[in-house]
Amino acid sequence: MRIEDILHLPSMPLAGPSYPKGPYRFVNREYMIISYETDPEIIREQLPEPLEPLDEPLVHYEWINMPDSSGFGSYTESGVVIGCKYRGEEMNFVAQMYLDDDPPIVAGREIWGFPKKYAHPKLEIVKDTLTGTLHYANQLVAMGTMGYKAEAMAGDGTLTRAILSKTQVNLKIIPGVDGKPGICQLVAYNLTDINVKGSWLGHGRLHLVPHVNAPVADLPVRRIVGAHHFITDLTLPYGRILHDYLRS
Repeated sequence: MRIEDILHLPSMPLAGPSYPKGPYRFVNREYMIISYETDPEIIREQLPEPLEPLDEPLVHYEWINMPDSSGFGSYTESGVVIGCKYRGEEMNFVAQMYLDDDPPIVAGREIWGFPKKYAHPKLEIVKDTLTGTLHYANQLVAMGTMGYKAEAMAGDGTLTRAILSKTQVNLKIIPGVDGKPGICQLVAYNLTDINVKGSWLGHGRLHLVPHVNAPVADLPVRRIVGAHHFITDLTLPYGRILHDYLRS
């Protein structure tokens, strides 16, 4: 294979790349987000410097069903997002992610530094309840519920678009061949081309179970703030380096 062909490959292996080139379009992407307060000192432990905690110790537990994802197929994701600040700007730090599809795990980790691990999340409607579950190693580690479309959000989706447009931050760590950090960065990205198709608020409940390899319960639930269910189309573009630990 010629050098120019090698440099044109989107990913490994060369005989059948794990994922194609982006950007990546998602159609009918469905979210359930349960927001809650936790212990401020735990927020500080979980946020990598130079990110700073918000005045309110907010955590957003997410389930995302992605039935139509360009290059990745159909899969479901669940994880923990922590509200934070960087140089005065409010952002969201993606702390943990669990999903059931190999290509987005590989691409997410290699390109943006998403903290993705293989597990079995599910988001489904059970009678009158929108229900999210996460199983890791055959054990239930998270369950969230909210009333199904109990309260439609007023307006044209502006607030939901603003939530999705907020800058997201990942800690990207990729070791070099010597085992030392080859890449160690905070990577930022912003979702684009957002089309909100429906948005609903409601009461939510969240149950987290301690597990050593899926430690979502390390951020304990102290007070539920609310729950948000919405469906949208959006694009995940490439990111940018916010902070490089190896050059600072």
